[in-house]
Amino acid sequence: MPPSELQKRTVYFLIFAGVIVLILILLPFIESVLQTSVLARFGVQVVEERLVSVEGGEPSMMSHTLFALAVNLFHIAKIILWMALMVAAVRFVAFLLFKTALRGVQSESSTLLRTVVSIIVYIVAFFIIFQSQYPNVQLAPLFTGSTIIGIVVGLALQDTLGNLFAGIAIQADQPFQVGDVLTFENKTGGVVEAVSWRGIRIRTFQNKLLVLSNSDLGKRPLEVAPKGNLNARIVFFSTLNSNSPAKTIQVVREAVRQVDNVSPKIRPIVRIRNLGENGIDWEIKYWAEDYTKFNDTDALIRQRIWYAFHRENIHFPYPTRTVYMHGAEHAEGEDEMLDAAVERLSGIPIFTPLSDEELQKLAGAAKNRVFAPGEAIVRRGREGNSMFVITRGSVEIQILQGSEAKTINTLRESDYFGEMSLLTGEPRTATVIAAEETQVLQIGKGALKPIFEANPELVDSICRMIEERKLALDEVAEGGTVSESAPDKGVLASIRKFFGIR
Repeated sequence: MPPSELQKRTVYFLIFAGVIVLILILLPFIESVLQTSVLARFGVQVVEERLVSVEGGEPSMMSHTLFALAVNLFHIAKIILWMALMVAAVRFVAFLLFKTALRGVQSESSTLLRTVVSIIVYIVAFFIIFQSQYPNVQLAPLFTGSTIIGIVVGLALQDTLGNLFAGIAIQADQPFQVGDVLTFENKTGGVVEAVSWRGIRIRTFQNKLLVLSNSDLGKRPLEVAPKGNLNARIVFFSTLNSNSPAKTIQVVREAVRQVDNVSPKIRPIVRIRNLGENGIDWEIKYWAEDYTKFNDTDALIRQRIWYAFHRENIHFPYPTRTVYMHGAEHAEGEDEMLDAAVERLSGIPIFTPLSDEELQKLAGAAKNRVFAPGEAIVRRGREGNSMFVITRGSVEIQILQGSEAKTINTLRESDYFGEMSLLTGEPRTATVIAAEETQVLQIGKGALKPIFEANPELVDSICRMIEERKLALDEVAEGGTVSESAPDKGVLASIRKFFGIR
C-alpha cells in the first residue's frame, strides 16, 4: 500500500528537523574548535568574550576584524538554521490544520489565511531568534527610526494593503467561491475562476477574463448564484388575447419540463405577468441544474415554446388594429354556432316540450361562457336566475360538510345544472367548480320568459318534466320504479310567480 501524503510530509519534516537540530548542536563544538586551533596560530585567545594576545599585548586590527567576522558568521548561521527550522515547523502545522483538520474550509480561504498567519509567525520568530543571538542590539530604536519610512511605504502600498484586508474580509464572509456565477448591477458577470489576496478572476459568458481587485469588489452589489444550488431563472414570452390561458400554461409547462438543464425536482411555474396592449404577457420560472449554462437553456426554452405553439395553434402577438366587418362568412359562422346550441338544448329533458321555433329563440338568447380551471361557476347559497349546459370540459359539484367542501358528483359535456334557479329563482344548493377549462351555455331568465309568456301551457309541461326527473332519481336511489304523478302545485306556483305568469 503506497504511503499517504500525510505520512510523506511527516517523514520529510522529521528528517529535515533532525538534520537542523543536529547542526545546531554541533555548531558550539565547531566554534570552540575553531577558536582553539585557528586563533592559536595568530597568537591570540578569547577571554570573557574578548580577544587578547598570548604575549599580553594588544591584538592587531586584522585579528579583531577576523574574529568579529567569524563570530557574526556563526550568529548568522544560527539565525538561518533556526528560521529554517521554524519555517518547516509552520508549514507542517499549517498542512495538518488546513489539509486534515479543516479540510471542509474552501481552498482560497485557507490559502489566504495560512499565508497571513505564517507571515505573522515568521516575523515574531525572527525577532526572537535575532534577539537571542544579538542581545545587546536594541530593536526599539530601529522601529522608532523607521516610522517615517513606514508612513511612506504605507502610502505607497495603500491600494495593495486595501486589497489584502478586503480579501481577508471577503474570505471571512465567504459570499462566493470558485465555480459560482456572479452578476453585477450592470448585468455583467460570469463564473469565478480564482480568488486571491489581491482580487478575483471571472470568466465572462463571452469567454473573456475579467479581473477585479478586492477593494473594488467590496464596493459593488453582487448577485451570487452558488455552484451546486438550484438557481431560478425567468423567461418571458407573450401570446394573443384570444389564446386560452389554461391551454397555454399546460403546453408551455410540458415543453419546459423536457428541456435539458431544467431541474425535474421543482415543477416549472408558468404565470401571467401582465395583460398587455397587444396580448398576454407571460413569464416562466424554472430552476437550472447548472446555472453557468443559463443562456443556452433560456434559448432552448424559447425554441421549444415556438414549436409547441406551432403545433397547438397558439400565436405570438404583434402590434395590431382589429377591424370588425360583418359579412356572409361571419353570418354563416353565427348560424353554425346557433345550430349547435339548438342541438344541445334539444337534448335537455326539461326543454323537450319546446317546439323547434322556441328552441331556436332560446338558443339565440343563450350566452357562451368560458371558465378557468378551479374557478367557481356558481356558489352555494347565492341567488340565481340561470342554468348552464356544459359544451366543453367538466365541472365538480361540491357541498359543504362541516367546514370542508366535498365533491359529490362530476358533470361533463352535454350535462346541465342550475335548472331550479332558472325556473324558480331559488338560491343555489351547491357550489359548482370548473375542473378544467370549461365552456358552458348560460340560459337566463330573460331568455325563457318570452317563451313562457307566448305559451303559458309550457309551464305545466316543464313542471311535469322536473317532477318526473326528481321522482326518477328518488326511485332509482331506492331501487324502485318510476310512477306518473301530477305536477307539484308548489313548484308550479313558484315558476308562475317567478316569471309573472297568471
